[in-house]
Amino acid sequence: MKEGIHPEYREVVFLDQQTGNTFVSRSTLNSRETIDVDGKTYPLFKCEVTSESHPFYTGAQTRIVETGRVEKFRARFARTAGTVKKAS
Repeated sequence: MKEGIHPEYREVVFLDQQTGNTFVSRSTLNSRETIDVDGKTYPLFKCEVTSESHPFYTGAQTRIVETGRVEKFRARFARTAGTVKKAS
C-alpha cells in the first residue's frame, strides 16, 4: 500500500445516545471529542441508533393490530364476494 494516502485506522468508542451504552470498534472516523475507557483515551462518536436501541434488533418494535385490518378488509369486500365483474 502507498504511504500517506489512506486514513488512519484506529480504535474508536461509539456511544448510543438513547441507551448510553458504549462499545469500542476500529474505524477511520475523525472526532474532536474523546472519552477515557479503561484508562485509555479514544475518539468518541455519538450514534443516534445502534443495535442496542433499534426496535428491529431489540424486539420491541410496535406491532400493528392486524385483526382490525383483516376485519375491515372482510367487511369491505364481503358484499362483492362471489360476484364476477362483467366485461364491458
